[in-house]
Amino acid sequence: MSVPEPPPPDGVLTGPSDSLEAGEPTPGLSDTSPDEGLIEDFPVEDRAVEHLVGGLLSHYLPDLQRSKRALQELTQNQVVLLDTLEQEISKFKECHSMLDINALFTEAKHYHAKLVTIRKEMLLLHEKTSKLKKRALKLQQKRQREELEREQQREKEFEREKQLTAKPAKRT
Repeated sequence: MSVPEPPPPDGVLTGPSDSLEAGEPTPGLSDTSPDEGLIEDFPVEDRAVEHLVGGLLSHYLPDLQRSKRALQELTQNQVVLLDTLEQEISKFKECHSMLDINALFTEAKHYHAKLVTIRKEMLLLHEKTSKLKKRALKLQQKRQREELEREQQREKEFEREKQLTAKPAKRT
């Protein structure tokens, strides 16, 4: 023999309903909030409410205060970490700029070495050109002397030929 179960209270589902299709309202459920009507249904004593509130507060307040302290500590730690992170970032930027400065100094050393090499080459070229100028001047002076000697030699030969040429004797 089966004993019929009492019907569920209004708004409570007892199990899946195979007869309902999607979009159909569920029988026994109202569109109102489950808390609606509770105050009217139950007589409430102020003293009982105070005891319940006091009990809830005494039960949850220590945990909430510990959580609040933990959150404050975490917030402080986060601020400290952010400050430390900013300092590390600035140090990193300084190191990066130092690397740039080091690269510039290395490049400057390289170009300084090039300048020193060019200066040495220029001094060597200056010495060579000075020597070449001196040699050219000596060669020019030697050519002029040789030219002068040849000219003098020609004049002597001309004079000698002049003297060697037969001169008619003067009649007296």
